[in-house]
Amino acid sequence: MKAIVATKYGPPAVLQLKEVEKPTPRDNEILIKIYATTVSSGDDRIRGYKVPFLYWLPFRIAMGFKGPRKKIQGAALAGEIEAVGKEVTLFEKGDQVFGSTGMGFGCYAEYTCVPIVDLPDVDLFYRKEGALAKKPANMTYEEAVTVPFGGFTALGFLRKGNIQNGQKVLIYGASGAVGTSAVQLAKYFGAVVTGVCSTTNLKLVKSLGADKVIDYTKEDFSKSGETYDIIFDAVGKSPFSGCLRSLKKKGVYLRAVHMDLLSIIRGLWTNLTSSKKIIAGVGSEKIEDLIFLKELVEAGKLKAVIDRRYPLEQIVEAHRYVEKGHKKGNVVITVEHNNRT
Repeated sequence: MKAIVATKYGPPAVLQLKEVEKPTPRDNEILIKIYATTVSSGDDRIRGYKVPFLYWLPFRIAMGFKGPRKKIQGAALAGEIEAVGKEVTLFEKGDQVFGSTGMGFGCYAEYTCVPIVDLPDVDLFYRKEGALAKKPANMTYEEAVTVPFGGFTALGFLRKGNIQNGQKVLIYGASGAVGTSAVQLAKYFGAVVTGVCSTTNLKLVKSLGADKVIDYTKEDFSKSGETYDIIFDAVGKSPFSGCLRSLKKKGVYLRAVHMDLLSIIRGLWTNLTSSKKIIAGVGSEKIEDLIFLKELVEAGKLKAVIDRRYPLEQIVEAHRYVEKGHKKGNVVITVEHNNRT
């Protein structure tokens, strides 16, 4: 089968298209014919080994010291089950599925095997397997594969912030994969949403339900005097001091990207000395959250936002595009099969 293989960390060019052996599922695994995967900002960081010094050791332990332990990367997929191990009862051959393989990776390929196990809710940084469910009936494979990355992260952080109906919520980086999901989910929970993005993305964020949009190239939201119950930074680029200043007395600052040492110290100090709270880190993956997101999709409350599509053979170009940091929503990789129906 065709697969994208990386034997070392580095620029997009380390990703190489190769012919590898098609996997065979074990008794507790399912074999999935992949029709779509994605290139996320997280994929870019893993491939390029772009982590703060503070996380060097845990990253190497989780990913591999000399090079990627998992040579075939990619954590999101949408496809069809081709074979089922004898111990698997949740799925059948022919089921259309979507979700994430977590730290199991393997999605940059025509096929992958995924173990079906009941895992505790642990931090994604150390998790080996993700979550899978049957694909939403009203989405194509390309649309469905956009749900896991942004949806898991946005939903997890908004819940950590204890989002409530009627609260004022600001989403910084509202046009990215996590941001577009966060805007829609915050509206679903009944919040009054302000989205912060660049000039070219104002219309997109507004179309997702944002009550107000701010162009960060023309206006600094933290200097307007407006305060919020929750500020959710989906891209790790918001001004730390400005965000604290813009929080209400018991407001919560959510940051979906690992912070540097200085920001961690400031966050801990804020949590100890103030009624305001700082919550940072990465998302977690739970099957119940994936089912919840699927139900929102089927109810028309959550839609896919796709910036560009690339075939698997052009994944290097896709990574180069994502590396620039200006994608709108998701970048989807399509996987063609000669016998696809």
